This record gives sequence, C-alpha cells and structure tokens, in this order.
Amino acid sequence: MAGAAVAVLAAGCSLVHSSPVSSSTAVGTTIFPSGQRPALPVVSGPTLTGGKLRLAADRGHVIVLNFWGSWCSVCQQEAPALAAAARQFTRSGVRFVGVDVADDAASGRGYMRQHGLGYPSLNDPGDRIAAEFNQLIPITAFPSTLVVAPDGRIAGRIIGAAHYRALRRLIKAAL
Repeated sequence: MAGAAVAVLAAGCSLVHSSPVSSSTAVGTTIFPSGQRPALPVVSGPTLTGGKLRLAADRGHVIVLNFWGSWCSVCQQEAPALAAAARQFTRSGVRFVGVDVADDAASGRGYMRQHGLGYPSLNDPGDRIAAEFNQLIPITAFPSTLVVAPDGRIAGRIIGAAHYRALRRLIKAAL
C-alpha cells in the first residue's frame, strides 16, 4: 500500500514537471486577495531531526511552507531556488519550513543536507499533514509551496516548482 502511494505521488511529481513553466513564474502561482485568504490549518509534528515543530509558534512572521519528497525529481530541481530564498529572506524574519511527504526520515535528512536546506522540515510519511491542505494543494501535486502571512492566513501558493522570483513576489504579497 505504501509503495502504491509513493508511485501515485511520484507520478504527480512528474505530471507537474511536464506542465509548461515560464522563467518568471511557476506552474499554478496564485495570490489570494487579503479578504479571501484561507486560514492556516493547525500544523504540528515531528521534524526530520527528531524535534517537534508547531507552525503556530511562528505566527507574526511570513512562513514559506514547502511540500516535497526526496523521491521527487521536480523537488530536486526546485531545491536551489528554495535554498537561495531561505538564505535571502530569513535575515528579514521570513520562516521557511518543509513538509517531507511519503518519505522516510533518513532519506529526507539526506535530501536536506545534499541541497543545503538549513530550515526545519516536518516528517510526514503517512501524508497526515499534507491531507490538511488538500483543499489548497492537490495531494499529488508535489512540489507545492504555500506562503503564509503574519496573521496566519495563506497569502499565496505555488503548485509545481518554486522559482526565486515567484517566491519573492508571494513573500511581498504576504507582507
């Protein structure tokens, strides 16, 4: 059963990759108008390093929440843009958090290390956290990224590979 879930997720990853992507935006970039922003679900759980993380602890900051898997080739392609954005925007108080979906913690830690991603990632091998966001991002659309405004409402999303320019645009919209 778990193998079938990974096969479906991997297929979703490759489906997103086959969509046309321009150099200035990612597939499915959306900015939600301030009066129509969905609330961030309660998200907490174990991190890949064995700690605990609660997104509510970062309320008051812009949060970039990226859903990924070490098995996803498109996720690997977007990793340099996420690493660059995290280095750039963390200095101004933006928090980056990953959600490693349908993966084991060892593979997730290796992926984070390989791509120089120094921010925390939640470990979501059973897709429990990803399922909380199913109304905003399709369960098979990995990678996907949400940008959360300081008030805890989702300011924007990227379905597909996140590019630096799209991340910058969504972070500015969240502020």
